[in-house]
Amino acid sequence: MNGRRFHGTTKARNRRDAEAIERQLKEQAKRDAEQLRKSGNTPLTIDTAIGRYWTEMAQYRADKDTYFSVLERIVLYFGKDTRLDEIDDEAVTALVAYKRKQFRWGKSKLKHAQVKTLSNATINRETLVPLKATFRRAKLMWGCNLPREPHWKEHMLKEPKERVRELHLHEQQAIDRSVREDYRPWHMFLHLSGRRLKETLIRWSDVNWEAGEITTAGKGDTRVWTPIIPSIREILESCRGHHPEFVFTFIARRTRQGKIAGRRYPITYRGAIVQWRRDLARSGVKDFRIHDHRHDRASKLLRQSRNLKLVQRVLNHANITTTAKYAHVMDDEVAIALERNAKSRNQPRTIPGDEVQAPDFG
Repeated sequence: MNGRRFHGTTKARNRRDAEAIERQLKEQAKRDAEQLRKSGNTPLTIDTAIGRYWTEMAQYRADKDTYFSVLERIVLYFGKDTRLDEIDDEAVTALVAYKRKQFRWGKSKLKHAQVKTLSNATINRETLVPLKATFRRAKLMWGCNLPREPHWKEHMLKEPKERVRELHLHEQQAIDRSVREDYRPWHMFLHLSGRRLKETLIRWSDVNWEAGEITTAGKGDTRVWTPIIPSIREILESCRGHHPEFVFTFIARRTRQGKIAGRRYPITYRGAIVQWRRDLARSGVKDFRIHDHRHDRASKLLRQSRNLKLVQRVLNHANITTTAKYAHVMDDEVAIALERNAKSRNQPRTIPGDEVQAPDFG
C-alpha cells in the first residue's frame, strides 16, 4: 500500500477469518497513511513511546532506577510492537485485572503463602499513572492522534485514606529498647527528622556543617531540607569515620553475599525495611509501620507548636492540604473554643460607654 509492504500472520484458524482480519489491517493502514500525510507522524508503538518518555522526562526523576523498571514492565505486558493507539479502555481493564492478581515483591504464592497481592495504590502509582503520563505527552508534545485513549479516571482504583498513627510513650520505649545497636543512629534520625525512608539514607555530601542543614532530593523531584539541630548533630558525629560516602551503616554479622563479618556497609532501603520488621516484632508493638514514624513526629510537633505551617516545613510538603490531615491533634482546642462560645451566649452584649441611664426626675 503506497509502496509499503505489510506482512505477518493473522493468527486465524481459517481462510474466512484471515481475510476479515486482513481487511481490518488494510483499513488501518489507510488511516495511518492519511495521518502521515496530514501530520507527518506515524503511529507509535508502546516500546517507542515509553522509550521517548523515558528520554525526555522520566530519566530525570529522583527515583529513576526504580521508575525504569516500572516502565519496562508496562512494555513487557503489552509487547513492544503494540501500537499506542490500539490501547483502549478494554486493554487497560485487562491490564488492571492482571495486576490485581500479582503478588508483592514479585513473589509466587506457592512459595510464599503469606505474601499479599499488589495494593490498589501500587497499581495506580506503578502502572496507570506512568501509562497515562506517556499518553498525555504523546498527544500534547508529539502530535499523536489517540482517538481511543482510555478514560483514566474510570480505571483508577480506590485507595484507602491514609491513616495517622501516633506512638504512645510505652510503645516508643519498647521500640527504642528493641532496635539493633548498629542501626540505632539511623533509627533515631528517621524518628527525629520526620523524613521518608528513602530520604534518610543520606550521604556525607548532603550534610552542610557550616550552614547547619541536610539537603537531598525527595519525592516528586522536590528538595528535602532538615536543620542540623543538636540532637541530629550528635547522631551525625557518632557516625563519623564509619564510611567515606554514606552516613548510616551497619556491621555485617556473617560473611556472605560479598560482605565480611565485622565490617561496616551502607544501610540500604531493603535492608532497613527487613531490620525494622525484626526490631518491631521483638518490641511487641502492634500496627505500626516504618512510615508511621513520620506521622508520629508530625502529630507530636503539631500538638506542641500549634503551627500547621511549621509542620508542613518539617515534612517538606509542597501543599499544606497534605499536612492538614494532622489537624485532628488540635481537636481539644476546638472543643475548648466551642465551650467558651457556648457560655458566651448567655452573657449580656453591651458596648462600654453605651449603657442606657435612667432619667433623673429629681
